[in-house]
Amino acid sequence: AVAGVLKVTRGVSEVIATIMLNSIATAIIAYLLQPGKLGELQQGGTLVSTKPLPTSSYFFTIDAGPAGELWGFIVIAAIVGVAYWFLLGRTRFGFDLRTVGQSESAAAASGVSVKKMIATSMVISGAVAGLIGMPTLLNDSHQFSNDFPAGIGFTGIAIALLGRNHPIGIALGALLWGFLERTTNHLEFQGYDKEILGVIQGVIVLCVVIAYEVVRRYGLKRQQQRVGAELAAQARAPQTKQEVAG
Repeated sequence: AVAGVLKVTRGVSEVIATIMLNSIATAIIAYLLQPGKLGELQQGGTLVSTKPLPTSSYFFTIDAGPAGELWGFIVIAAIVGVAYWFLLGRTRFGFDLRTVGQSESAAAASGVSVKKMIATSMVISGAVAGLIGMPTLLNDSHQFSNDFPAGIGFTGIAIALLGRNHPIGIALGALLWGFLERTTNHLEFQGYDKEILGVIQGVIVLCVVIAYEVVRRYGLKRQQQRVGAELAAQARAPQTKQEVAG
């Protein structure tokens, strides 16, 4: 919400604003985790965390047989994905939102409040992004500590690029990313450095982005050629009629 307000009122880039706000949020969390406030000092180290959540707040798990257990939040992820598809593809709000993303001037000309749409989309995006840490909190750690997983937002950006912002593509990209993350320990046992995972992920994102751009430029070139051919055909038609009449 803060990034959205800064965007529509002062024109601040949402990318820069959210990256800088990360530091503020981290500092606030570190302050609240100090002993005597919301946190308590764990024995045997410098790990600071909140008190463990009651068992009644634990989220359910799904037995996957020999593979282990699936966290129940995979169901929530599927529901959010369907809601995302329906909202963007089947509602007036989604149509207006896509219009603002593609052309703010065209959206304003059609009567859409661009500033309101940007602020609303940022609030919704922040709420959905907040769900990312819930599986770790309610299915694994059951408490918030200063070693909570970081950098998940950048992972989300990479997966969104892989899936081209389409729900099915995002789901497939997330499965690929999860598979790569889970195989890191096995790579170490096989004698490979775990840093190779970051190299693989970076190469995948780079190749996909380049492939998308090549396809986009090729499609644009084909469209220009088709339009040029149609215009040339229309220009030749009157000349042909004049030749026949002559």
